[in-house]
Amino acid sequence: MRIATWNVNSVRQRMPRLLPWLDDRRPDVVCLQETKLADDAFAELLDDELAARGYAVAAHGQGGWNGVAILSRVGLDDVVTGLAGAPDWEVPEARALAATCGGVRVHCLYVPNGRQPDSDHYRYKLEWLAALRDVVAGGPDDAIVVGDMNIAPADADVFDPEAYVGQTHVTPPERAALADLMALGLHDVVRERWPSERIFTYWDYRAGMFHKDLGMRIDLALASAPVAERVRAAWVDRQARKGTGPSDHAPVIVDLDEAPDGDIGPVVPPPSAKPARRGSTRLPQADDPTTRGDRR
Repeated sequence: MRIATWNVNSVRQRMPRLLPWLDDRRPDVVCLQETKLADDAFAELLDDELAARGYAVAAHGQGGWNGVAILSRVGLDDVVTGLAGAPDWEVPEARALAATCGGVRVHCLYVPNGRQPDSDHYRYKLEWLAALRDVVAGGPDDAIVVGDMNIAPADADVFDPEAYVGQTHVTPPERAALADLMALGLHDVVRERWPSERIFTYWDYRAGMFHKDLGMRIDLALASAPVAERVRAAWVDRQARKGTGPSDHAPVIVDLDEAPDGDIGPVVPPPSAKPARRGSTRLPQADDPTTRGDRR
């Protein structure tokens, strides 16, 4: 079974990329984040195309922001929208969706960004992650938690730790909340398979960050032990971030039981840019404070 997660940053804009990618990679389960569509609009746009490819669909969206969806060709049972115990925010946010697909409980997540350390949204993020831990702790044993976690687990998961000083995604409380979730027995299957490789899943659109390979690994696949034991390949489809009209994220793909493309490496295709010299690059938002907090 091939499970993929992808923050598409607007499914409507990504249609010319999404459908060919489904045909090429042929995932059995796809978790999408930042769909940015209400459920009826999602259905109108995609249901026929997905049905023709054999996918059942569960969507939990809101117009213009956020939104998650699960596409499955191996069953879609016990669907739960939202996150029990999640804290309130200004308006209800569509950030969590779960379903059982092929015997595995799949959690599709778009974790709050946090915006700025010690902001109200940052505290909301930490409370949201605590609620997520409680939900996942409730079982079942065969589970995988995937999506845009908006946390880089370690300094090795950003192109330069110095560039992120004072930013969200890397602060000790965020990383501690992620560690608490993983303490339930979840395995970061990409990092465990490639412990010393340079792996990113997100690159800012600005300042040529993708072409310079100045990114972060914030899209994760965290599997319970019974599911992690079935992993035969785990990788980032960097090809989907190239070319015209991409998302700013690349898909993460996990192959259970067999690897149709082989165990082909942590990132496909590998980046051509060499690692940046530490301290040589500033984040785009560091030079433009008006953009801080735009990523929700």
